[in-house]
Amino acid sequence: MKTAVFINGGAGRVLCAIPALEAYLENNPDTIVVTEAWAELFLASKKLRDICFVPNTKNLFENYLKERKILSPEPYRQHEYFNQKCNLMQAFDMQINNLEEVRPAPKLELSLSRQQQVQGYNFLEQAKRNLKKDKVVVFQPFGQGANIDGRFIVDGSGRSFELKQALEIIEELNKEAVVVMMSSFQIPTEKNLGVVYPENMDLLGWMGVINAADYVLACDSVAQHMANAFSKKCTVVIGGTFPENITYENNPNFTVIDNGKNERKYSPIRLVHEVCDDLNNEDLMVLDDKTLKQVIDSVKKGLKNE
Repeated sequence: MKTAVFINGGAGRVLCAIPALEAYLENNPDTIVVTEAWAELFLASKKLRDICFVPNTKNLFENYLKERKILSPEPYRQHEYFNQKCNLMQAFDMQINNLEEVRPAPKLELSLSRQQQVQGYNFLEQAKRNLKKDKVVVFQPFGQGANIDGRFIVDGSGRSFELKQALEIIEELNKEAVVVMMSSFQIPTEKNLGVVYPENMDLLGWMGVINAADYVLACDSVAQHMANAFSKKCTVVIGGTFPENITYENNPNFTVIDNGKNERKYSPIRLVHEVCDDLNNEDLMVLDDKTLKQVIDSVKKGLKNE
C-alpha cells in the first residue's frame, strides 16, 4: 500500500527526519510526506521536495491520503532514544524504516539553491565590510522553548544560554569576528552589542548564512543541525538535554561542551510531563567561570584554525 508520512515538531527535529525519509523513499517510491511544521526545510532535500505537502493543501485527503497507509513517527517514544542509545536521526530511522536495531546515523545532506548560497555569502561579506572584520560567527543562544519576559529571557527546558553569559560571550567574540545572532527576538538591553541581527530571514536564508560562516556557536537548537549538514566548525553547549540524543559528538568539526553532565534528568517529552525533571534541569545552562571561558576559547581557537 502507498504511504503518507506525517512529520511535525521543531525545526531541528524536522531536519533530523530527512535522512530516514530519503531512505524510506528508495524502497517505497510512491510515498508522500505531509509536513505539519517547517515545510520550507524540505526544499533543501532533492529527493523529498517534490513529494511534500502541507496539511491545508486543497483536496489532500481525497486525492492523496484516503487510500494510503499513514505513518506518524514519534522519535521521543522510541525506547533506544529515551535510554540514550540513539540520537534523533537514528530514532526517526528506526521508526520510519521499521528497524529493530540502531544503525549508524545517516548523513543529513542539504541542498541550497544558488540564490541562497549567493545571498548568504553576500550578506556576510557586507557585514564584514561594515564592521571591518574578516571572520564571522553565527551565535544561536536560545532554544525554541525560550521566551522573552520584560528584561528577562526564560527557558524552563534548560536548553538556552543564560542572558548575562550570552552577553559576556558576545563581548568576547566581538573582538575576533562579526557576531551574527540567530534568534527570533533581540536581546533586551540598552547597550549597543555591535552584533548583526538579520531581519525577516527564513530558515533557508539561515542555511545560506551558516553555509558561508566561519564558525557556529549554538545551544540545543536548529543551528547545530545546519552546521553538521554543511560540515562547519561548531561549538555546542548542552544543559538539560542529553548529547547522545541531540547532537553530534563523533563529528570532528564539533566541540560539545556538556554542562549538565551527571546532573540532568531525562525529560520524557511527548510521553509524559514530568514537572520535577524540568525544574531540575532548568539551571543546567548556567556556566561557571571555567566553562564559560572554555566556550569562548573553543570558538576563538576554531576561528584561528580556519
